[in-house]
Amino acid sequence: MPAVTDNTLGSVRGGCLCGAVRFESRAAMQLVGHCYCTDCRRSSGTAHSIHAMVPETAFTVTGKLTFYDRSADSGNLVSRGFCGTCGSPLLSKNSAMPGMVFVRASALDDPEIAKPQMIVYASRAPSWDRLDPTLPAFATIPEERC
Repeated sequence: MPAVTDNTLGSVRGGCLCGAVRFESRAAMQLVGHCYCTDCRRSSGTAHSIHAMVPETAFTVTGKLTFYDRSADSGNLVSRGFCGTCGSPLLSKNSAMPGMVFVRASALDDPEIAKPQMIVYASRAPSWDRLDPTLPAFATIPEERC
């Protein structure tokens, strides 16, 4: 997948509901996707979450994050970061993709810059949440992404 090209600011900024945690990536998003896996569904409070992948070397966080680690269906460790004050889900890291951070599009200051490019775990999407028919959809995670 090509890098997202509509991030004209050259950086990605966001934060939590209460303002205690802020983040910034000085690099453009590499990939944006919908995830319908059970863990993303449960941690988002809705049918799916939307993640923007950015390089960890260009990523900074200010404020206190609380992490929850869990083995994903793939067996990889996923570490999810939440605001330690208000509990807003902000980011995750996957042991299968070292060096990358997955920020929640819902936490971006300008969510319009995150244009989804794919859907993963489409096989787990509830019938009441419509999949975007213009995006490539994968039953689980594409092999080349793990």
